[in-house]
Amino acid sequence: MNSTKSKSGLAVAVLTALGLTLGACSSADMSTSGGAAYDDMAGWSSQEEPNPDWLDEDPANDNWRYAPVESHEEYDDTPEGPFKAVATSPLSTFSADVDTASYASMRRFIDQGAEPQGIRIEELVNYFDYNYPPPNGNSPDPFSVTTDIAPCPWEPSHLLARIGVQGMEAPNSEVANNIVFLLDVSGSMGEDNKLPLLQDSFSLLIDELGSQDVVSIVTYAGSDKVVADSIPGDQHRELKKKVRSLNAGGSTGGAKGVETAYELARKNFIEDGNNRVILATDGDFNVGPATPDELISLIEDQREDGIAISVLGFGMYNLKDNNMEAIADHGNGNYAYIDTLAEAEKVLVKEFDSTMLTIAQDVKFQVEFNPAVISQYRLIGYNNRVLEDEDFNDDTKDAGEIGAGHSVTAFYELVPAGQEGPASVDPLRYQRSNSGLGSEFFNVKLRYKDPGGTESKLVDFPVPASAFTDSPDGDFAFAAAVAEFGLILTDSDHAGYASLDSVRSLAEPNLGEDSYGLRAEFLNLVKAYRQIVD
Repeated sequence: MNSTKSKSGLAVAVLTALGLTLGACSSADMSTSGGAAYDDMAGWSSQEEPNPDWLDEDPANDNWRYAPVESHEEYDDTPEGPFKAVATSPLSTFSADVDTASYASMRRFIDQGAEPQGIRIEELVNYFDYNYPPPNGNSPDPFSVTTDIAPCPWEPSHLLARIGVQGMEAPNSEVANNIVFLLDVSGSMGEDNKLPLLQDSFSLLIDELGSQDVVSIVTYAGSDKVVADSIPGDQHRELKKKVRSLNAGGSTGGAKGVETAYELARKNFIEDGNNRVILATDGDFNVGPATPDELISLIEDQREDGIAISVLGFGMYNLKDNNMEAIADHGNGNYAYIDTLAEAEKVLVKEFDSTMLTIAQDVKFQVEFNPAVISQYRLIGYNNRVLEDEDFNDDTKDAGEIGAGHSVTAFYELVPAGQEGPASVDPLRYQRSNSGLGSEFFNVKLRYKDPGGTESKLVDFPVPASAFTDSPDGDFAFAAAVAEFGLILTDSDHAGYASLDSVRSLAEPNLGEDSYGLRAEFLNLVKAYRQIVD
C-alpha cells in the first residue's frame, strides 16, 4: 500500500465535495471502539509497518505441501465487474447472496498448497458474522440495513462503501421442518472426504431435529431409492442408522433423484413450515440433465410449490461447483461447501436457522449514485448476481433469499467526484439537476417478498454525508481485509496496492471476540497462502 497517499487528505476532498468541512484529526481521533460485541477493534488506527516475522511462522498445518496433481473440478467463470461512470450508469442492481461455499473451498485449496479456484469474493466476505444492529422490534421489515463509507485500503484515493443487511432472528415459536435428504451415493462419492464426511455431517443435523419435524431420505446413483419416508425428526437413532448404512457405487443420475425428493417434500408438506430438500453431492451429474442450464430448468419447475433446495458440496478433484451453485441459486436455497466436520457443525448446527428458515425471499438491491459526490463505482464480487436495472421492479425475476439471523454484506469501491478513474466517458451535454440532494453519497433500495409471497415490498435508505468516517469500526476493517484478500486471489485488474501484508495488518487487530476462531483461522490461511505463492 502506498503510504504517501493521505487518508485525511481524502476525507477533506470528499467532505469538501459534500459542502462540509473536516477539522484536523489527532492520533487519538483515529482510534475507534468496535462496540460491546468486540473488545479489540482498532479500525484503521494501526499505522505500524507489518512485522515480517509473521511470514516465518508455520501455517495451521502442513497439508499445503501435498498439492493435487490433477483436477476435473468445474467453476463459474463470470468475469469481474468493471468500474462504471455515474454520469452514464447511475444504477447498480444485483441479487442478494448468502452462500459461503467459496470460502470453505478456498480454505481446502490453500490447505493443499494449491492456488484457489472459483473464488467469489462476496462469499468470502459473507462467511463471517458482523455486528450489524438487528431490526427494530416495531419494524415492518424482517431486516435492518447499515451503510458506512471509509477510505479504500488498497486504493487510498478511492472510497470503500459497505452495505450490510441483518436478518431478524427466528421466531420464538419453533417452526416445523419437512426435510428431504437427497444424498449422492454414486461411485465418485466413495472417497473418505465425501460419503463418510457426509454421513458424519448429517448425523450432526439429525441431532438438531425434534418431534415436530419430518425427515425423508432419497439416495441416487445409477437410479434413485427412497431410504426413508416421513420419519419423525426425534427418531435420531433410526435416522442415523439409515444414513450410516449407505455405500457408494454406480453412475450419477441426479435428475430422477431430484424429482423423487420433491415428490416426497410435496407429500409431507407442512403449512407455514420449512419445506426443504437438502442435496449433498460432489456435483457430478453424468446421467440425465448435466449442464447448469438443464439443472436450472429442472429446479425452477419445482420451486413454485414453496419447497426450497439447499446444496452441500463435498470432496475434491471432481467437484462441480458451477452445478451446485446454479441449483441453490435457482431453487430458493443456499450453497455451502463442507470440507471438514467443523464446517458441517457451523452450517448445520450453529447456523441452523439461517440455513433452513427463510425470512425474506427474492431480495434485490438497487443503488443509485449521486454524480455530485461520486464519479465512478464498482461492485466488488456478485459477478454472477448482477441484474438488469429493469429487473428490480419485475416481481417475476428470481433473486436471493435471506435466512433467519443471516447477514448480507456488499462492498462498492467509489471514485470521488472530480477524480479520474478507470472508466472513461466524454462529458455529457445534458445533466440532471441534483435537486438539492448534493449531500448524499447514494441511495439504497431493496425489494423483497415475504416467504411464499408473490408481490414484493420496497424499502429505501438514503446514505448521507455522515456515513463517511476516517476510522471505521473493526468489523468494517476485517471485512475489507477479506475483500482485499479476494482481490489478490482472483488476480483482480482493480487490486491497486493490495498485498498480503496489508491484508494481515487490517485483519490482525480486528479479530474481536472471535468465539469460534474463524477470524484467527483466516489469518492462518493468509500465512499459508504466502508460502504457496513464494
